[in-house]
Amino acid sequence: MLEWLFRNRKTGQITVGQFPNLALGLFLAATVARWLVGSGGRFSGALGAVATGALLWWAADELLRGVNPWRRLLGAAILTAQTVKYLV
Repeated sequence: MLEWLFRNRKTGQITVGQFPNLALGLFLAATVARWLVGSGGRFSGALGAVATGALLWWAADELLRGVNPWRRLLGAAILTAQTVKYLV
């Protein structure tokens, strides 16, 4: 079961995590910048929107093109969590 979950369908190697791609890198940069600016800063709202958009982009990409079931489940979990966060 674990091998099926983590086996990379392209390379055959076990893949749990990968080097951040553009979307995840943008999310991380916007999150750090927002933290540095502070929640009351002038650009805080814009940085939050960029961070959320980038995270949704990353999660959708993982759900659709993840290299193994683990990555696809991770994308689905993040999309679900963000949806619940903004609907509740």
